Amino acid sequence: MRDHRRALINGLLNLAIFLETHPDVPTSSGLTLRHIPERAEDEDLRAEIDRIAVILGSRVDAGNSPYDHYATSIHFGPVEYRAVAIPAAARALYDAESSYRGCIKPNA
Repeated sequence: MRDHRRALINGLLNLAIFLETHPDVPTSSGLTLRHIPERAEDEDLRAEIDRIAVILGSRVDAGNSPYDHYATSIHFGPVEYRAVAIPAAARALYDAESSYRGCIKPNA
């Protein structure tokens, strides 16, 4: 098992214990843990999400986002594990839309 995976699992368990023993600490109503595969060819990204969907026993959501993300998820009550592939065209669109971020300053 990879070190980052064990660290994540331990962190989640420790968070659950902490929240259970500190009921005065506010929480949100849900949590989503996302896995985004490293950049690869779109076909490889979709294959990875398909593989994860089989493990989860879940369906794939294809193109149901503004950026045509390819995703699958499973819920444990209000906690969601979501694997998302971001296709090259979506990354390019996001990069283009973000290219002026911080450059335009409206008059106050």
